[in-house]
Amino acid sequence: METKGLGKSIVGVWSTRTIVAVAIGAALFGVLMNYGGIPVFTNTSLTTAMIVPVVVGAMYGALPAAVAAGVGNVIADLIGGWGLWFDWSVGNLVAGCFVGLGAYMLMRKFDAKNVIVYIVLVVLGNGLAFGVVTPILTAIFYGSELNVTFIQAIWGSLSNILVEAVIGIPVIYMLAKRTSARTNLEEE
Repeated sequence: METKGLGKSIVGVWSTRTIVAVAIGAALFGVLMNYGGIPVFTNTSLTTAMIVPVVVGAMYGALPAAVAAGVGNVIADLIGGWGLWFDWSVGNLVAGCFVGLGAYMLMRKFDAKNVIVYIVLVVLGNGLAFGVVTPILTAIFYGSELNVTFIQAIWGSLSNILVEAVIGIPVIYMLAKRTSARTNLEEE
């Protein structure tokens, strides 16, 4: 599969198909955040929703994955009925960007080096999103006690990393094989 520059990997490939994929991904993310997880801490789950930014990112790039995760979290808040928590929505947007970038790169060249890059981006993205961005926004928006937020952030990050690595890597591999078979590309 053809390799794109970093800027193209971040911005992604935007078309009508991308917009539809982001909308479906956001809706699926919202539903899976509420109904597709195993609780690990207060309002924190080991959730299959984290596969959405992996798939959207692999197919379309980092920004589409970020939008799907961020808007998907808003949808999850609305479905769940516990109010809008924009701190976590922005956190998911940030994590989705890193995960999407790693998935996009891995999709284009599935090898050991890019698997490691993907895992590093997943860990870095979740750590930054939920260890830095979310707590800062929680303090700014809600002025609440950060102890619970940090515990949620730790459990959320670990859960996300587990899902995005253990399930995400095989999913990207299958997508890469399917796409390369459809385009008749051969490795040299």
